[in-house]
Amino acid sequence: MTLQLPSMPTLAARTVAVDAPDDLLALAPPGGMAWVRRGDGMIGWGEVARFDSRGSSRIDDAATWWRRVTRHAVVRDDVQVRGSGLVAFGSFSFADASASGGTLIVPRYVLGVREGRGFLTEITTDGTHGHAPDLASALGPVAPAAPLPALTQEEGDRLAWNAAVESAVARIKAGEVDKVVLARAVRALAESPVDPRSLMPGLAQEYDGCWTFHVDGLVGATPELLARVDHGLVTSRVLAGTIRRTGDETADLAHAASLAHSSKDREEHGFAVRSVTQVLASHCASVNVPDEPFVLHLPNVMHLATDITGSLDHAASVLELVRELHPSAAVCGTPTLAAARMIDALEGMDRARYAGPVGWIDSAGDGEWCIGLRSAEIDADDPRKVRVFAGCGIVAASEPDSEWAESEAKLEPMRHALGLS
Repeated sequence: MTLQLPSMPTLAARTVAVDAPDDLLALAPPGGMAWVRRGDGMIGWGEVARFDSRGSSRIDDAATWWRRVTRHAVVRDDVQVRGSGLVAFGSFSFADASASGGTLIVPRYVLGVREGRGFLTEITTDGTHGHAPDLASALGPVAPAAPLPALTQEEGDRLAWNAAVESAVARIKAGEVDKVVLARAVRALAESPVDPRSLMPGLAQEYDGCWTFHVDGLVGATPELLARVDHGLVTSRVLAGTIRRTGDETADLAHAASLAHSSKDREEHGFAVRSVTQVLASHCASVNVPDEPFVLHLPNVMHLATDITGSLDHAASVLELVRELHPSAAVCGTPTLAAARMIDALEGMDRARYAGPVGWIDSAGDGEWCIGLRSAEIDADDPRKVRVFAGCGIVAASEPDSEWAESEAKLEPMRHALGLS
């Protein structure tokens, strides 16, 4: 079946240098998009083009549309840094069958900072560069973020969780899968609509090593890089194996050592590393995989982490890699198809875009995509409604109580941001 693409006007992007703002997120207009880590990143607002897709080909279809858009685009980039020029922000559902599907959005304006250099991009649909964009005119008077309203949350169904974990462990021991990742969602209801701009500054400050993002209603601060492509170099950060922090430095150092030597956590981590390495090896002339994981320290938890790098041997776009990498063993399990079927049978919910790819792509096919973890979904139809997500890797040695505690720790960033903890 041939993909029917919408008619597309010729886009023109003009990027100019501007003074780097001290705080990108403080300038975000209502309804905008964001991608920020340690002060670097981008905010986007307005919308000149959008592509929505569903089903098992949703990422491929979006990549095809983007190739068509960029083939005819006119780009003048005076800055030439990552994220300048023509870009699109996007997010995709975890599951093929999810009604949430996927979206690529081309903003009207992008304001970015890269290693202290500020840039502003204006994207138009008339195919001409026009005049250089002006930041004051582009932003206009920015309405401040709405104060965070009071929220109430539902209690998690611990009995259902215990039953799901116990069933998963039994099926793992029976040889159906080696690992499966089970997730849970906590629903919250606010007294008034939730403005994602009221959540992101706190997340970016507290979790500065994570990627703070907002794309199409999914907001969060994720620690897991699915794929970054930058001039032929591809990087992926794999996280699997988790322990909660205590707040006591001495105790946490001991816990970090315990995590690093835990056979259960190292087994879980190994599945995730292998699933990513196999994909990258098929696209790279060389792949570097460290012999041992390191312990990534976040304010609420510690993870076993491995940074995998490779040199692409052909002109693969970041979305091509994302399509093959998703879902990795870190968010689905091993083997992938059997684990996905087990998730469908045991979770009892649609993850929507939680644990799906979220990020951005430029006109050269480079970009940065993470896994949408430590996130919340703001309901598009009723922005008073929020779902907060967390997932845990289940292996043969898993126990329901410890997995519940791990999921509670992973819920903490978004709960705290929402004033729920």
